[in-house]
Amino acid sequence: SATNSLGAVDGQAEVDGLFDYLSNGTDWKSGEVDTDWNKIAFKNGKQSDINLSISGGDQKTQYFIGGGMSDVEGIMLGNELRRLNARMNLKHKISNVFTVGMNLGVSKTKIERIDNDNSFTTPLQAIAQSPISPAYTDDGEPNPNTLYPNFLLEDKYANYTTNLRRVTGKVFGEAKIWKGLKFNSDLGYDLSNTVEDQYRGILTPFMSTNGYAYNANGTSENYIFSNYLTFDTNLSDRIDLNVVAGHEFNNSERSTSSVTGTQFPSDAFTSISSAAEITRGRGGIEQYNFLSYFSRATINLYDQYFVKASIRRDGSSRFGVNNRFGIFPAISAGWIVSESSFLKDNDLFSFLKLRASYGQLGNSEIGNFASKTLYNGVSYNRSPGIILEQPGNNDLTWEKTNQLDLGVEFGILKDKISGELDFYTKNTDGLLFRVPVPGSSGQGSFNKNIGSLESRGIEVVINTKNYKNNNFTWTTNFNVAKNTNEITNLPNENADVINFININRVGQPVNTFYLVEYAGVDPANGDALYYTEGSDTETTNDFGLANRVLAGNVAPIWISGFTNELSYKDVSLSFTFVGEWGASIFNYGGIYQQTNADYFDNQTKNQLNRWQKPGDITQVPQARLYGSNGNSLSTRYLEKADFIRLRNINLGYNLPKKLVKKAAISSARIYVAGVNLLTFTDFTGYDPEARADQGDGYNTGFSFYSAPNAKTTTIGLNINF
Repeated sequence: SATNSLGAVDGQAEVDGLFDYLSNGTDWKSGEVDTDWNKIAFKNGKQSDINLSISGGDQKTQYFIGGGMSDVEGIMLGNELRRLNARMNLKHKISNVFTVGMNLGVSKTKIERIDNDNSFTTPLQAIAQSPISPAYTDDGEPNPNTLYPNFLLEDKYANYTTNLRRVTGKVFGEAKIWKGLKFNSDLGYDLSNTVEDQYRGILTPFMSTNGYAYNANGTSENYIFSNYLTFDTNLSDRIDLNVVAGHEFNNSERSTSSVTGTQFPSDAFTSISSAAEITRGRGGIEQYNFLSYFSRATINLYDQYFVKASIRRDGSSRFGVNNRFGIFPAISAGWIVSESSFLKDNDLFSFLKLRASYGQLGNSEIGNFASKTLYNGVSYNRSPGIILEQPGNNDLTWEKTNQLDLGVEFGILKDKISGELDFYTKNTDGLLFRVPVPGSSGQGSFNKNIGSLESRGIEVVINTKNYKNNNFTWTTNFNVAKNTNEITNLPNENADVINFININRVGQPVNTFYLVEYAGVDPANGDALYYTEGSDTETTNDFGLANRVLAGNVAPIWISGFTNELSYKDVSLSFTFVGEWGASIFNYGGIYQQTNADYFDNQTKNQLNRWQKPGDITQVPQARLYGSNGNSLSTRYLEKADFIRLRNINLGYNLPKKLVKKAAISSARIYVAGVNLLTFTDFTGYDPEARADQGDGYNTGFSFYSAPNAKTTTIGLNINF
């Protein structure tokens, strides 16, 4: 039972009425129905792949022809994929001077999918459905009387189909101009077409018309034209020089169109042409260009010292007319210390190399028209008009990062132990962000270069050869990395930039969680408590009097991997564990599933530990019908995203050579493999790696019924002729 927000009535009659509706006439009090909606929404998916290839040639001509088929049934009800692909590579030496070639790939993919994320009719909503609701009625139809729309109605009476067709190719030529000097010219092309068809029938949830259809068509065309000279020479017997200089031009265009129709004669007519009313039509064209000039030089001294320098001048149409080009230099050096005379005959180091690099990188990932002032046509009272959609910024330019890398590569005891130690520091200036603007401007945000960011990291890689004899080998790889970042400067005198549950503040990581701090439950009355500003002891039960605090990181601080490979005669076993630590996830689903009687979503087990009488010590407030007791946005729903996962495991067997030779096969291997089979985590959602990101720095690091990674088991056969 639950008291209402006034605490005067227990609300039993209201709750009973709702439960009578949700149970659809069954006896919910005796537990007649206990539907596990997750078992309906999730299923055992399957995947089959067939790939064939032929390659060959002679000194003048080499060729490769291959193709494959893939058939996938996803782990979510209604998700399927089928793909066909083929590829051909050809290279021909016309003479001692000219060589030409081409690559061609084609593919067709058909996807049957579920409704969009965060819609009420996706199977991911299953976790919120009440278990007292039957999935089907007595006549076998999906039950319409559920808390949220029954996704089984969507699965039966709607379809979402996407067809993707893609053609990729490249033609290239090489001319040897002089001894050590050659010229290369490449033209790459990528054409993709996406057609999406949706139809929602008369019996689907929220359907207020006689059917709804949506058709969208998108075509992307991209080509890259590059030309470069390469010069290789030996300055002496032990000094080699390589120089490359050239340019590259990239042009990309994308056109889209869509149409929406309603009022269909019946569900037998699903094409948009059968709609009695066309309610909406849209279309658009996007384009961007990228122009680069580049050169680099590499010198090898005595196979012991290596120096490389490069410089690029890149221009992007995405930036403002005042700052489209950026110049990005870099230099690196390496020294194989183990080749030096003082280490030549040592017994410890079989290999030792020191390396360092420093350079500047540019980032342009902010959208094709990010700097433009954008307008669009609108209808106002059936009259045409123009509206401002995005304010422009002619000074928008490259986000630039200066990066220093220092590293050591080593091998000891005849490479029985080898590895790497790397350290990096990155200072990024002119961060590309969508910056909020006052609502009085009529716009929500605009694109701008703001502030600076410093990132640091260290990575250690250890490889060991644990054991080896004629029949058995065992090797191990371990890597661990620590990565941190800190905002060092922001505009407007380092003013905070707040994006809902995230904040960008000088001295803190990017998109740090910014939430009111939950303080538990008052044992005297069951009130949810929150810490007041600047205190970890003073609390209040008034959410409006609490202030937000820095609450956690969006990105992990530590990441690690651990791989073992073992083989005994013709049997091999490999497995890899991965882990992440230091990140948090805001569990948006918890607002509805740990609600203390504010909502009637299927609740988590911790609600059984709610406060019920004075003196109870718990972290779950008293259940108060529609009382909003503790379900505000606070650290109560912020969870650690730490995990260790068995990323993959593979057990294989090479068939005996005598056996495969009789079948005219050079080798054959049968194997069983698994992906994501085990996960160890305290995160209460589906998957600690299933994190949503709205992009552009808004609402990052949260989970809202996000689909988990699939656990996959594969049985395969590799045959080489």
